[in-house]
Amino acid sequence: MSLAVYAPLTGDLAALGKVPDPAFAAQMLGSGLAIEPSQESGPLDVAAPVAGVVAKVHPHAFVIKTRCGTGVLVHVGIDTVRLNGEGFRTHATEGEQVEVGHAMLTFDPAVVRAHGLSSICPVVVLDSRPGSSQPPAVTGPIRAGALLFSWTAS
Repeated sequence: MSLAVYAPLTGDLAALGKVPDPAFAAQMLGSGLAIEPSQESGPLDVAAPVAGVVAKVHPHAFVIKTRCGTGVLVHVGIDTVRLNGEGFRTHATEGEQVEVGHAMLTFDPAVVRAHGLSSICPVVVLDSRPGSSQPPAVTGPIRAGALLFSWTAS
């Protein structure tokens, strides 16, 4: 089984090892990539990177379960749960069927950074083997909706 995962927002690519959180950096949650929003961006929409059913949605993170049963997590910023939703607005509900590009939430990276937190956004295939995603690139800019990485179950 192969899965294409698309960029949920525009920014600069970063390997998970660059994420300032040990669970993401060590790929303990799964393989994937991260996106750092640009410093000058205002409020940004974060879209569904895959099609499926919204399994979990929080102001700072969401999981979409694909038709084949694989979960894809988008975590917006690091330790942003501590903001209790400040600077975030959700647009999706648990149980909702979504397609790639569906608006899931909006957040303001400046609000996150003003609290001394990282605004980097890890995107991971949950429970996947570390290093199992194949990105077209691991550095440089990426636009929302572009192919972020492909993942193949082993």
